Amino acid sequence: MERAEAEAIYDAGREAVVEVLLAMDRRIQQLEARVQRLERELGKSSRNSSRPPSSDPLGKRRPARGKDRSGRSQGAQPGHEGHGRELLPACAVDEVIEHWPERCECGHVFASAELSSVGQPARHQIEELPVISAQVIEHRALRVRCPDCGQRTRARLPTDIANSAFGPRFEAAVAVLSVRNRVSRCDVVELGEELFGVRLCAGTVEAILERVACALKEPYLELGARVRASDGLNMDETGWRTSGQRRALWGMFTDRHAFFHLAPDRHEDHAKRLLEGHVGIVTSDRWWAYAHLPLARRQLCWSHLRRDFTAHAEGLAAEKEFGEHGLELCERVFWAWEVYQHTQERSELKHTIGSLQRQYEPIISGYAAKRARNRHCRGMARNLMKAWPALWTFAERDGVQPTNNHAERSLRGAVIYRKLSLGSQSEQGERRIERLLSASITCRLQRRSLFAYTTELLASHARGDPLPSLA
Repeated sequence: MERAEAEAIYDAGREAVVEVLLAMDRRIQQLEARVQRLERELGKSSRNSSRPPSSDPLGKRRPARGKDRSGRSQGAQPGHEGHGRELLPACAVDEVIEHWPERCECGHVFASAELSSVGQPARHQIEELPVISAQVIEHRALRVRCPDCGQRTRARLPTDIANSAFGPRFEAAVAVLSVRNRVSRCDVVELGEELFGVRLCAGTVEAILERVACALKEPYLELGARVRASDGLNMDETGWRTSGQRRALWGMFTDRHAFFHLAPDRHEDHAKRLLEGHVGIVTSDRWWAYAHLPLARRQLCWSHLRRDFTAHAEGLAAEKEFGEHGLELCERVFWAWEVYQHTQERSELKHTIGSLQRQYEPIISGYAAKRARNRHCRGMARNLMKAWPALWTFAERDGVQPTNNHAERSLRGAVIYRKLSLGSQSEQGERRIERLLSASITCRLQRRSLFAYTTELLASHARGDPLPSLA
C-alpha cells in the first residue's frame, strides 16, 4: 500500500480504517493457514503418510543402516560359526573329476604307481550351466496322392503345435521374464538371442504375452470367484496409467491367492463390484470406497494409522497430543498382537484389547469435539470414532491380522512393473496385465513355480485339455 492510499483511508474516518484493518487481518489469517497447509504437505514422507519411500526427498530418506543399538556392526560377529554351502549327495552329482597330488611337501615327486587313495577325499562342488541352445524341431506335413481320385492330400499338423512358432516352455520363459522379472520387451529379445540363440522381436514378445493371457482367461475368473468365497481378504488399490490416462489397479488377496483388476478410478462402485458376493472380513485402509461395508466385516490397518498418528505428532498443541496418544495406542496394540503370535491365547488378546478400548475411547472422542484447538486433528478423530468397531476385529476373528501389510507387499511388484513399463496402452493390454499379475503373485503366494505353471497352462490350452487351476 502506498502512503497516499494510507492517508486517504485515514482521512475517510474511523470506520474506514477499521474495515481496512479487519480485511488485512483476514488476509493474514488466510496466508498463515496456507503456509501451514503447505508446510504440512512439505513434511509428508513415507513415515507419516501413505506415500512410497521412493517418493521421499533425498534429505528425508532413511539413512543407510550402520551399527545397531548394541554398537555392533552389520553381519557376522567375530567368533561366529560360519555356515558354508552344503554339499549335494553323490546321487545328485553329474560328473566327478579326480585330482591327484603331484608332489609331497617334503619334495618327493609321486610316480603313477604310487598314486593310491588313502582316506576320504576333500570334496568341492561347483554348479555350472550347460551350453544352452534352443532345440529346433521341424514338423513336416507330407503330401500323398490318392489312388482313387488322384488328388494330393496333405497331413494336418497337431493343434498343439500349429498355432505358434515356439513351444510352451520357451513361451513360459518369455512370460516369466516379462512379468515376474519385469524385463523390457527389447531386453527379452536380447536375452533370447544371447541365452537361447532364438530369433525374436518385440512384436513376437507381445504376441506370446497375449497368448498366455488368453490361456489365463478361465483360471483368472475362477481365481476371482475363489477369492470372493474366502472368509477374509486384504484389499488395496494403487494408481495405474493407460495411454497416459489415470486408472486404478485394485487388488484382493488371501494367504494363497491374488486377484488384480484395472478400473477407471478408485470409486466406491468398483469396490462394490469386486466384493459382490463376499461375506467375510475385509482388511483395508480408511479409504472412503470401503465405507459401504458393515463395520462388523471390516478391519482397519493399524500400520496406516501409525503413519497418520506420526504426522499429527509432528504438529503443535492439541494435534501433537492427539498424535502422541495415537502412537502410544499403536505400540500397545502391536505389542499385544506380538504376544498373541507367541502364545496363541485368544482370551488374553481379547482381554488386553478390551482394556485398550476402554482406556483410549474417551481420549480419542475428546479430540473429536468441535473446538478451535482440535481443528487439525478433529477430522481423523471423528473418523476413528465412526469406525471404532472396525479397529478391533482382529481380536475377535481368527485369521484376521491388524494390518494390511499383506496387500501392500502383494501390490509392490505391480507398482514396480508400472514404473518400469509406464502402464498399459489399451483396454486389451489392461485385461492382459491383470491376468498375468494375478498368476504371478498367486504362484508366489503358493510357493509354486510360475514357469512350471505357465508351461502346463500353455500346453493344455493348445491341446484343448482342462486348464490347471490357480485356485
